[in-house]
Amino acid sequence: MSDWDVEIRPHLTPYFAYAAAALILVAHVAVGVLLKIASTGVIFQTADQVAIALLGVVIASVVLLFARPRLRVGPQGIAVRNLLTYKLIPWSEVVDVSFHRGARWARVDLPDDEYVPVLAIQAVDKERAVDAMTTVRGLLGRYKAINSR
Repeated sequence: MSDWDVEIRPHLTPYFAYAAAALILVAHVAVGVLLKIASTGVIFQTADQVAIALLGVVIASVVLLFARPRLRVGPQGIAVRNLLTYKLIPWSEVVDVSFHRGARWARVDLPDDEYVPVLAIQAVDKERAVDAMTTVRGLLGRYKAINSR
């Protein structure tokens, strides 16, 4: 049984990230393989071919970070995982969850006009983002009421 009431992930962005990572990796491996096919006046070694392929692996790995965002909501608070960071925000620190006009993703509003971006709820997901915001706001109201007693 999970400790979380809901877990939200972006819908379209991971597909783009997987496709871009695969394309980058294939391109780098192909360039690495073709590097010594014709003479260009520069002498390439096998190490250069391997380095080009490994560079593709590194770049593809960085692109895959865009498939990582997640938002979890539960009794202990809101857990936000973005590209490189993870933050568990207790209900006592959550002011609101908002999605400002023109913004690309939602955010958790904190006291003193601070906020944490939520890349798991993105504008590009359209109706799914609206449903996610409705779900999160419902849970926010429920847990804020419980914690204010």
